[in-house]
Amino acid sequence: MAELHLEIITPEKKIYSGSIKSITVPGTKGSFQVLPQHAPIISTLEIGVVKIEDTSGSVNFYAAGSGSIEVLNNKILLLADSLEAAADIDLERAKKALERAKDRLAKRSEEEINVARAEAALARALNRIAVAEKFAEISV
Repeated sequence: MAELHLEIITPEKKIYSGSIKSITVPGTKGSFQVLPQHAPIISTLEIGVVKIEDTSGSVNFYAAGSGSIEVLNNKILLLADSLEAAADIDLERAKKALERAKDRLAKRSEEEINVARAEAALARALNRIAVAEKFAEISV
């Protein structure tokens, strides 16, 4: 079976570079999977779960911020605002971020805040918590 070459880059660092069997990403229009010989595509991503199956059959889950993906000739470039492995998520830190975002949104009538930014922080925190609770033990 043909393999895919995946590169994942965030603003902080290159997260991954190597061969995989498949990747599932949270596309803006819905989640989709990329397998070998996938048609060329460029898509935007939203906050959600990225699932990667490597060539040994191991499956890993990641909490992803928004970003984009390009697929061309069995090569995938995923650019993400943030990407964190389920097993690496600090659940307490994510819960604190969730509370901060909720507090900021609750006080929006008292203070001038950037509502879109606060809502995005809330969505990222909820996603990180969900990924950590659901997938931290599953990733093999």
